[in-house]
Order: sequence, then structure tokens, then C-alpha cells
Amino acid sequence: MYDKSLPLVDLHRHLDGNIPPKLIWQLAHEHSIDLPATSESELAELVFIKDKTSDLLSFLQKLDYGVSVLATPEACYKVAYENVLMAKTEGIDYAEFRFSPFFMANAFGLPLSAVVEAVVEGVKAGNAEHKTQYQLIGILSRTFGVEACHRELASILSYADNIIALDLAGDEFNYPAHLFVEHFKIARNAGLQVTVHAGESGGPQSVWDAINLLGAKRVGHGVAVAQDRKLLDFMLTNDIGIESCLTSNYQTGTWIDTKNHPIKTFLESGVSVSLNTDDPGISNIDIKHEYSIASNTVNLSLKQIKQIQLNGQNQRFLKA
Repeated sequence: MYDKSLPLVDLHRHLDGNIPPKLIWQLAHEHSIDLPATSESELAELVFIKDKTSDLLSFLQKLDYGVSVLATPEACYKVAYENVLMAKTEGIDYAEFRFSPFFMANAFGLPLSAVVEAVVEGVKAGNAEHKTQYQLIGILSRTFGVEACHRELASILSYADNIIALDLAGDEFNYPAHLFVEHFKIARNAGLQVTVHAGESGGPQSVWDAINLLGAKRVGHGVAVAQDRKLLDFMLTNDIGIESCLTSNYQTGTWIDTKNHPIKTFLESGVSVSLNTDDPGISNIDIKHEYSIASNTVNLSLKQIKQIQLNGQNQRFLKA
């Protein structure tokens, strides 16, 4: 299924997309928050995606259950800490957790800086206790608009020593890259590296823009890259990685023919593609499940699986 002599790496893993029903239920009771369910098992039926959703935005709506219980910075701290424990339990050797301060703060109007501080401290405590070295990526949630993203960026930059990169996520189609050029210029000047959700609900031009306008060194999902030979060659030449998420792409309707997922094309072209979980809290998966899909459904060879693992190791965003 995967090479156990090589590290298991998860580079595209949303911390705020990994709040499982058990934790949602617990936080709801702690903060007296009503949920549209009368038991944890009933809640799980609402949270977990069954088969697939109609589109990306329907998929993203599932994440609302988790953030609906983030009533205090302490709740955000607990989610961050528990994410470290969950990744460690999965056997993940290295992970980069990404999170959107605005998305986590929105339900209860929490101060953005307090959310970032709580997440940073939660991961730091988890790393110390579990002897891990997981890192953080800040997200700008484009769906909330350009001005909200400026405030989100400011909160992320206030803890830049503990955050390795900046991402842009959300409604790719209606909020294209050109709206966020200034945000990413500021972030790069502050020393943050860049990964961008692109080529998921948008075409190849979305990926070109992520690279040329925002400075992306990795692209989240990027299935549309397979449509553009020039783009494939450019990414190969410039060592720009693709963060593939097989189950997520199926569940969002981005690529439902998993057997013929373009991860094959990326590997055959020599592009540095990694394998990741995306939002395990709603997809109800772990990283080993993704390697099982890659092996048994996509029918990647052991050599190709090993290359994916090496790619993940080589594409890590490490502090200089």
C-alpha cells in the first residue's frame, strides 16, 4: 500500500476541516450550543459525506458543523491540540495543518488574533507532548471577500514566526487570484511561503494565476493542470508541487472517475505530486486510506507510490 521505510507526509490537511463528530459533540456540550442532532451518532450522519456532494460549495458547507462550536479561543486551542494527536495516531510523520482564522472565528465573532494565538499554542503544546514537528499554514478564505482577507492576513502575520506559509481557499470560481495579489505580496515579503487552492473548480488559467500572480510553489488539488501540457512542463521545470487529494476530489465532484485521476498524468510527467487527506473530519478518512485508494483504485505501482512519498518529503515547507 505504501513504503513503510519512508515517512508518511500530509501536506494538505485542513485543521478546521478535521473536527470530528465526537469533538463537535463535546465542545457543543461544554458551551451549551444546540446542534441539529440528539446524539453523537446522529450528528455523524450529518457531518460525514456519504458518497459525494453535488459540488465544491456543498462540500464546504459540511465544514460548518465543526466551526459552529468554536465559541471561545480555548475551543480553537483544543481543536488544534487534538489535530496533533489525531495525526500522530494515524502514523503521520510530518504534517502541515492549514487553517482559516476568519472561518474559525466567524460563528461567535471571536477576535482573529485570539484564534491564531490559540491554534499556534495548541499545535505547539501537541508537538511538545507527542514529540512531533507538525507545522501551520495560514489560509485566506477568499469567499469572505478581499477586505476580510486583509484582516485575516494581519492576524496570521502577527504570528508569522509560528506559521510557515499562506494559502488561498474557498470559492475559487467567484474570487479569482487577481483579487489577492497585494495580500500575497505582503506575505511573501514577510517570509511566508505560498500554496494556493487552484485548478479544483477553475481551469488551468487558475493555476497559472496562482503561480504568476501569487507566487505559489505548491498548488492544492490542481486537477486542471492535466489539461495544459505547457503548464505541466512549467511546473516540472520550476519544481512546483501538486497536493493531490483523491477522496476529496471525488466527494466535491471535481474528479469522480478516481480510477483515472490525473495523479497518474502528474507522475508520468515527472511533476512533484503528493498525496493528502484535505478534510478528514468530514470525509471520514485517514492518510492510509488515501494510499489504499491510490494503490487499489488508481492502480499506482509500488514505485509510483514510493515516488509520491518522496515528493511529499521534498515539497515540505521548512523554515530557513
